[in-house]
Amino acid sequence: MEITLNQVLVLAAAMFTIGLYGALTRKSIVIVVMCVELMFSAVNINLVAFSFYSGLEALRGQVFAIFIMVVSACELGLCMAIAILLYRNRETVAVDELDVMKW
Repeated sequence: MEITLNQVLVLAAAMFTIGLYGALTRKSIVIVVMCVELMFSAVNINLVAFSFYSGLEALRGQVFAIFIMVVSACELGLCMAIAILLYRNRETVAVDELDVMKW
């Protein structure tokens, strides 16, 4: 049995929707970052699927997916550093209680 493009797109859409719901409803900055990473993974699945099913020999989708993984790793490291810094200063990682940018 072969996996079709529609099945892959439904999987990616479900992953993106779960990630978006989690990013909008959770209060912990760590969980919000994990949900954003889930959305990046859904985008990577779409890129690789379109590259595979387009029939072209070029690996454009895979190259973009690797680029997104690199950016995602950098973003994760930066977000975790900010979360640790905020926890040390404010003793909370709840997104609702952070007002660092306010005067």
